[in-house]
Amino acid sequence: MNKITADHLARRACVYVRQSTSGQVQHNLESQRRQYALVDRARALGWQDIDVIDHDLGISGSGTHRPGFERLLRALCDGQVGAVFSIEASRLARNGRDWHTLLDFCSVVGALLIDAETIYDPRLTNDRLLLGMKGTISEMEVASFRERAQAALLQKAQRGALIRRVPIGYVKGSDDRIEKDPDARVGSTVDLIFRKFAELGSVRQVYFWLDQQHIELPVVRGPEEVREIVWQPARYHAVLSVLKNPIYAGAYAYGRSKTMVRLEAGQKRVHRQVQRRREDWAVLILDHHLGYIDWDVYQSNQTMIAHNDNARGNAVRGPIKHGEALLAGLLRCGHCGAKLLAQYPGPRVIRYQCSGYLLNRDRACCVMFGGLRADRLVSEQLLQSLAPFGIEAAIDAIKSLQGASDERIHQKALALEHARYEVTRTRRQYDAVDPANRLVAAELERRWNQALTTEAQVEAELVTLQQGREHSLTDTQKRDLLSFARDLPILWDDPHSLPEHKKRLLRIALKEIIATCEDETIRLVLHWQGGDHTQVEFQKIGTGRHRYVTDDDLVEIVRRLARIEPDARVASILNRNQRRTAHGQNWTVKRICSLRNNHAIPVYREGERQARGEMSVSEVAAALGVTPTTVLRLIRLKQLPASQACVSAPWILRRADVERCVDGRNHPATPPTVDSAQLILEIP
Repeated sequence: MNKITADHLARRACVYVRQSTSGQVQHNLESQRRQYALVDRARALGWQDIDVIDHDLGISGSGTHRPGFERLLRALCDGQVGAVFSIEASRLARNGRDWHTLLDFCSVVGALLIDAETIYDPRLTNDRLLLGMKGTISEMEVASFRERAQAALLQKAQRGALIRRVPIGYVKGSDDRIEKDPDARVGSTVDLIFRKFAELGSVRQVYFWLDQQHIELPVVRGPEEVREIVWQPARYHAVLSVLKNPIYAGAYAYGRSKTMVRLEAGQKRVHRQVQRRREDWAVLILDHHLGYIDWDVYQSNQTMIAHNDNARGNAVRGPIKHGEALLAGLLRCGHCGAKLLAQYPGPRVIRYQCSGYLLNRDRACCVMFGGLRADRLVSEQLLQSLAPFGIEAAIDAIKSLQGASDERIHQKALALEHARYEVTRTRRQYDAVDPANRLVAAELERRWNQALTTEAQVEAELVTLQQGREHSLTDTQKRDLLSFARDLPILWDDPHSLPEHKKRLLRIALKEIIATCEDETIRLVLHWQGGDHTQVEFQKIGTGRHRYVTDDDLVEIVRRLARIEPDARVASILNRNQRRTAHGQNWTVKRICSLRNNHAIPVYREGERQARGEMSVSEVAAALGVTPTTVLRLIRLKQLPASQACVSAPWILRRADVERCVDGRNHPATPPTVDSAQLILEIP
């Protein structure tokens, strides 16, 4: 039965050519020749107008976007195609939807499907049945191939032997093992990235530092067999890929990403989801090879990177930002679970407020309080926990500063060594060429000159860095560092201490802080990284008041001192006791006067103490005929009643008590000095 009619020959014949991968396009040339040979078969069958559609070379036929196949369908809908030529059904489609769509279009417009051996008419029942079976077989065939290939890959990966391409810093050794790159410059650069991240705690900050210091990063070019390392300026994604890759922790991981298939605009789109949960990885083998960092360090780095991701909102703490609020990112509302935002309503003013109120204005704010007292209380808890390790940390810091060389100088020295190698290599190439061959010699001479220029530039940069190198710590600086370690609060409160450093210490020690408010009392529950919990409380500042309020006990001390001493002496006594004003300043005569006026404390008048019948130590000594030291000893032995407003304040005695001592009958004996080493003189 001749299925080809004059109507078919009057229309155009389309020869569809496709191969699934770029590797097949480059190497499976015989398959291409067979498909292109269908043009001769179409001419032999009588077609003169033949259109070859080969836009889908290197594209899978399993339902992805194929411009060539879409062009074929548009031509069929226009009624311009009389026959579709393909070497086999698998070339046209590898999934049932595309295959049956093609069959339906051919059946409607009366187009034929022709392969290398047979002619099919989709309008005929038997041909339609046979074509349907061929399409199903083609779809099942590719699914079977894929399943067997995936099972083989998984089995090899479970042994840790599936190594397709190693990242920078590693090379594929013998027996497909992963080994560190022997290039010292490459390994030193990778180590530098991890050290700077441990210091700065941010991928962006590491990238900015590398860019500011003009430190280049290695990039691999070319296939794995003949790969080439090229040094380029730092890029953010290059730094991020190094920090997030578990291979640098000595771990082998397979299945970190998965393929997501979606329908977009009627077409199947394949998306690769890179961020997959660690527990969903197909294979994870620890201690698979020598790593640059430990696995615990890698996990803490991933946690820090995740918390720096602002896109996750309330689920993370957020990155360390500029500002004086030390608890920003750590506080969470104990009522609704939302984060507490740090606000700065005025200069040197910090306020923490629940973010749930900003999202729902219909209800009252759960928690809102001033941040200075909260920062101070939490800082005190941190300093108490760090106090036993202060000296040890200072000694380690001194050793680190003494033994570690400047990273910039080290990296530039390695770059200079590499530049000198390039000069030697290009010179050898120039010496090996025939001088008469000027076409080659001129190019090699240009490369040699370029290498010499690069060497001179890197050497000049190294000299500049060495001249500006910071000197090692002096003995005085070492003593200062140790003294700070003995008294961490002084170092913490130093004006030169950056808030960013304090925030990093708090985040290292604390997981989060739960804040609740009950009856104007703010309760903070500190969740430490080790699992312990600490609770601190403080009262909110009342409406109309401010934080610069002198303590009640200090006001009472001034009230008592003002009855026995002038303002200058009161200020001296308070400063000797290291009592400060509400603003943290030393006391002066004017400040004592201002405090008295605010609390209605009258000024001291000469003679008012004597009018009340009160005496000082010197006056009592004169009355008793003893020294002031003896009077102090009597007070210490409680033989003379006396009172004192505070430590270092004058002792005040009542005249009536002293007069009883003047009476001969009640005059106490002068107490002897107690000394266990003194012998008793016995008089017979």
